[in-house]
Amino acid sequence: MTVEQELKLIVNAIDDKRAEDIVVLDMSSISPIADYFVICEGNSEKQVQAIAREVKEVAHKNELPIKRLEGMDAARWVLADLENVVVHVFHRDDRDYYNLEKLWADAPKVEVEID
Repeated sequence: MTVEQELKLIVNAIDDKRAEDIVVLDMSSISPIADYFVICEGNSEKQVQAIAREVKEVAHKNELPIKRLEGMDAARWVLADLENVVVHVFHRDDRDYYNLEKLWADAPKVEVEID
């Protein structure tokens, strides 16, 4: 599976759980951490957890490694590290505070087709 296919799979999984304001940043030329960051938000702790669980399940079903999954208990900012793609799922009340889009403003935004 290519990185782009992996990215599309993850973005569609996030969309299936009704994540809002999905932003994909191309980190490949900026950071060695991952090729892409996917940033999204949920309206409640339960929705944040549901989005993160869906990412985990889709990764498992497609044999994608999950190096780290952090923040599930508090569900204010859940980070899922899938090596090539790092997913940040924020509670809507906390996303502006951390403002990753501004922090990584040099990263180009990528449009991903949602099925």
